[in-house]
Amino acid sequence: MLFKKKKYERLVSLKKDVVNSISTYCQIKHPNESILILKGTSKKGKILIDSLVIPPFSHTGPTFAGFPQSFLPFDMSYLGIVHSHPSGSAEPSLTDLHNFFGLVSLIVQFPYDDEDFFAWDSQGNSIKLEIV
Repeated sequence: MLFKKKKYERLVSLKKDVVNSISTYCQIKHPNESILILKGTSKKGKILIDSLVIPPFSHTGPTFAGFPQSFLPFDMSYLGIVHSHPSGSAEPSLTDLHNFFGLVSLIVQFPYDDEDFFAWDSQGNSIKLEIV
């Protein structure tokens, strides 16, 4: 175990203008799911989301949202994705976990208010989330 890394408790910080942008985008796409790429920085378990990207060639419907990752340029500031669940549940589905991208996945449940944002890791474990 020469390269054992120290485990940090993760915290996702979302800027308020990013939260507003996500909420608006979800409301526009409703009743279909919406999907966006999260951009920001990550250091020692602290993840700061400060901007968004609309993924190229994304496809959405009432029960799915996705995009081909092969069309994305290499960018180390891509930290994960956010997508909506119009049904009202914020739990990640098995499909969500199988298509996990980056460090964090945010799920926004209907009606897309500030308290409807939830963060998850690739194993489906909840990550603490704050709006700054």
